[in-house]
Amino acid sequence: MASPFVVEHVLRLILAIVLGAIVGLEREITHKPAGLRTHMLVSLGSCLFTVVSIYDFGMDPARIAAGIVTGIGFIGAGTIIAEEEKIVGITTAASLWSTAAIGLTAGAGDYLLSVIATILVFIILSLRRAHMKIFLKS
Repeated sequence: MASPFVVEHVLRLILAIVLGAIVGLEREITHKPAGLRTHMLVSLGSCLFTVVSIYDFGMDPARIAAGIVTGIGFIGAGTIIAEEEKIVGITTAASLWSTAAIGLTAGAGDYLLSVIATILVFIILSLRRAHMKIFLKS
């Protein structure tokens, strides 16, 4: 039988996947380049790096967290494209960055904060659809 320690780690990974899926689902249904799977993987990877940094290395886990933020910055930068007189992909980059933070938080064991952050990110991403429905009707 698995030790409670292993079960706890697995629960953190599963939570990170579910929370990443919630953010990714919003991006998927709005047909954005980084969708469901991308957000799930970003959240899972961030969570795994966090769990490993806390429990498997004898050094400061903040160093791994800083590496996650930097790495996601590069991924996010790849989603930003300049088209004529507008720039697209900034919200996608921000959603990936936020999803990494959610995964990191789940990996650190702060379940409530990671769930609240996911709800807030989902609401923020949904504001555009609400804005379009309200203001484009008139």
